[in-house]
Amino acid sequence: MKRTSPLILVLLALVGGGVGYLIDHLLTIGGRATFAPSGFLPVLLLLLAAFVLALAWPVRRSVRGQSRARIDPFRATRAATLARASSLLGAIMAGFGSGLLVFLLSRPVAPQVGSVVAMAALVASSLVLVVAALVAEQFCTLPKDPDDREPDDPAGAVGS
Repeated sequence: MKRTSPLILVLLALVGGGVGYLIDHLLTIGGRATFAPSGFLPVLLLLLAAFVLALAWPVRRSVRGQSRARIDPFRATRAATLARASSLLGAIMAGFGSGLLVFLLSRPVAPQVGSVVAMAALVASSLVLVVAALVAEQFCTLPKDPDDREPDDPAGAVGS
């Protein structure tokens, strides 16, 4: 399994930012109030970050030989998959919150402090989730085996 690409995270954040900006713009054109995320959403994202790290920690201990218990490979795969999905979700949510915040701050009327704080908290907790997920993904990575060779490695060719 390949690690999460930073380019994918940046692209998802840009798409999320565009969607967030567009939603607020469309709401404003329709004469409605701008969208403000719930104050509980950043808490949920931080709980998810803690859960992802807690799930990956036993895998790290097993890989480093600090634990006598062997980790089920399916459990390690689930932890790595959850970490990858969480980093993608965090990038989307960080972009979405940034788009909402940029729209709100670009208006000629000063926004309410509560709205700005809610969106800033969403962006900050999303970035924490991305970092925690990338760390958890690193925890689930096996060290390179010296016997493993890439398919295009000439040293691994038979009959050379």
